[in-house]
Amino acid sequence: MKDLKVIFMGTPSFSLHVLEGLIESTNVIAVVTQPDKEVGRKKVLTKSPVRVLAEKNNIKVLTPVKLRNEYKDIINLNPDIIITCAYGQMLPEELIYAPKYNTVNVHASLLPKYRGASPIHYALLNGEKETGITIMFTDKGMDTGDIISKRSISIGSDNFTTLSEKLSILGKELLLDTLPSIIDGTCERIKQDDNEATYTYLIKREDEKLDLNKPCMEILNKIKALCEIGPYLYIDDMEIKVFDAEVGSDINEDPGKIINVYKNGIGVATKDKELIIKRLQVPGKRVMDTRDFLNGIDKESLKNKYLK
Repeated sequence: MKDLKVIFMGTPSFSLHVLEGLIESTNVIAVVTQPDKEVGRKKVLTKSPVRVLAEKNNIKVLTPVKLRNEYKDIINLNPDIIITCAYGQMLPEELIYAPKYNTVNVHASLLPKYRGASPIHYALLNGEKETGITIMFTDKGMDTGDIISKRSISIGSDNFTTLSEKLSILGKELLLDTLPSIIDGTCERIKQDDNEATYTYLIKREDEKLDLNKPCMEILNKIKALCEIGPYLYIDDMEIKVFDAEVGSDINEDPGKIINVYKNGIGVATKDKELIIKRLQVPGKRVMDTRDFLNGIDKESLKNKYLK
């Protein structure tokens, strides 16, 4: 497939393994990614992970702000196929069908379940036991195109970081296994059943708040899903972001009450069990193990306080 002219469209780290596989196996003539954005408190202008990898391999990079108005340059490169993976903008219909083999998407769910922008987050939020990768033909809808191939993976004890890495590798493998059948015209085209479809949306600030009145497992699922953001709660008026936790014993205490202070964790009551916070961040500090946080305070003063 080294003579296959590919334009790859992707943005975050999740896209990297797929792009690496295409660079190894095809002729990637250009990469389209989201524009550089300001990151962190100092607002440092930062390139997307996909742009960094493309430039490292001397591949032409395009960064349209509004793709619907800036797609002609992509068509003019005359690719054989466009492959998208977590790009971040909807593609105009004229662009989708411009290449000889049209446009193919690598999506991180078993479609039609979890269409949309945040399939990995939602699989973890909902406590799914498995998820996977779908290779599909792109159409004008939101992940509604014909399915070409699927491959599943167990979730286990994964959080967003570990599951994203596994799915990225799986996406690379499944795409490279599937591409030859797309090129020779023997691939399957399975219509999606819209009646079975579920949707995901971008995670908003209000979605990041932990509710300690919920069952402990549901809270832990949110911490796993948002482990790169740090879902938050408050003690007094101080925001605490939680990056790792585990489920403790059954309890019968008011939700939110700190019931134990361990050597390496803070135990707080939820609806049904103790949630033990193992890794956190307070304002002005780095993310740290709870053990390090506790070294600087009076541990007894925490007991019987409430997180909310």
